[in-house]
Amino acid sequence: MRIMGLDFGSRTVGVAVSDPLLITAQGLEIIRRKEENKLRQTYARIEALVLEYEVGEIVVGLPLHMNADQGDRAQAAREFADRLERRTGLPVQLWDERLTTVAADRAMMEAGIRREHRRDYVDSIAAALILQGYLDLRRERAHSQEDGVKQ
Repeated sequence: MRIMGLDFGSRTVGVAVSDPLLITAQGLEIIRRKEENKLRQTYARIEALVLEYEVGEIVVGLPLHMNADQGDRAQAAREFADRLERRTGLPVQLWDERLTTVAADRAMMEAGIRREHRRDYVDSIAAALILQGYLDLRRERAHSQEDGVKQ
């Protein structure tokens, strides 16, 4: 089983998947659409990737404001996650994605990717950062539970 991470945007969805051991996240692709509310093909592509990569859980980035308030984009991400859960039958988690796009852009700058090419990668890298944060938290919780059982 793998976990899929999604960075939901108004016209794109960045996609990342974990390795089978749930240790690392890798950016996979960016699903693009012409209109914000036209999601049928987006859902179909995600469902195909779920089958191809044997995904058992999905994490969707929740774009909160810096003060943790939820705006229109957060509501849209929640609705997207709810529909995705109903369509796939998989558990869908929401993950605070504040600053993931900034971190993705910074990583690409440090890697020497030219500014005009960054938009080609930023959404899948942001999805990988969302997923990696979630994987790290799962691992920390598992270790904490193991430590509690050993005592």
